[in-house]
Amino acid sequence: MHAIRLHTFGPADHLTLEQVPDPVPGPGQVRIAVAAAGVHLLDTALREGFQGPLPKLPTLPTIPGREVAGTVESLGEGVADLWLGRRVVAHLGFAPGGYAELSVTDVDRVHDIPHNLDAAQAVAMIGTGRTAMGIVQFAGLGPHAVAVIPAAAGGIGTLLVQYAKNAGATVIGLAGGPEKTARVDANGADLAVDHQDPGWPAKVRAHLDGLPRSRPTDSPRTATVVFDGVGGSVARAAVDLLGPGGRHLVFGWSGAGPHDGEPYLVDGVSQQVLGPVMMRKAGGSNPVRTLELRALSEAAAGRLTPAVQRFPLAEAAAAHHALETRGTTGKVVLEP
Repeated sequence: MHAIRLHTFGPADHLTLEQVPDPVPGPGQVRIAVAAAGVHLLDTALREGFQGPLPKLPTLPTIPGREVAGTVESLGEGVADLWLGRRVVAHLGFAPGGYAELSVTDVDRVHDIPHNLDAAQAVAMIGTGRTAMGIVQFAGLGPHAVAVIPAAAGGIGTLLVQYAKNAGATVIGLAGGPEKTARVDANGADLAVDHQDPGWPAKVRAHLDGLPRSRPTDSPRTATVVFDGVGGSVARAAVDLLGPGGRHLVFGWSGAGPHDGEPYLVDGVSQQVLGPVMMRKAGGSNPVRTLELRALSEAAAGRLTPAVQRFPLAEAAAAHHALETRGTTGKVVLEP
């Protein structure tokens, strides 16, 4: 099969397309003919040699990627024949191997792909969608909520905008540049703002000031929740829009180091919601699978539609470079 391999940690051009032996499914595993493989920002960090939240760095050479969708074409010992030929999606967990024409994983990790999703959309929901479902657990969304969403044109941001709108919230989506801002507007945000404009916070306040109030004497509306996956100056300005008791939910810092190395001052709740915190909130015997099922169910019902940017498998290096330089919109996916 063809696969993308990394022999030494470093820049994106270290990713190379190679011919490698086909993987063999072990007991309790299936082999998937990959139609789409997800690219995550964490993949770029691992490629550079930064471990991030994972227990250890992959052993080199490695085939990166931990999200795949396609068709089951081979079964390991003990796997029921009914899986053969089914369209499935899976998050591979800590095991890499997704950037390839074939990938193996435990059958317990796979889900059927809803009939209304293609492979790339399914990949977006199994990883990015799962994360979005974990984040919204903490948001307190409803008709009286005002949600500010930085990076609203990204994979997670696109889904957060849709979810918050479905909950009846007022949604302020932030994005960088006219093209991305237009995408946020088309996605249903009540206000889409280009955060590259230095005056963007004033535009948001003006919009909130124009929202209906229960009584004429009531104070202007303020943000009730900021979904912060970027950190840096954009997130800091977004947090300043929060009213008393507002929630600042941190799930990443793609735009800077965590909080620029300084804590935010929030008259309310500031909380990091990734990792064990998210899993505890999801509950159940398998919280990861719980969140995956929620994400796929929302997409199957048509309530969430992921945004996807597709690259050929052979252009994995270009996909990494585009992701690192904020040249992407939606979930980045490789297609063999």
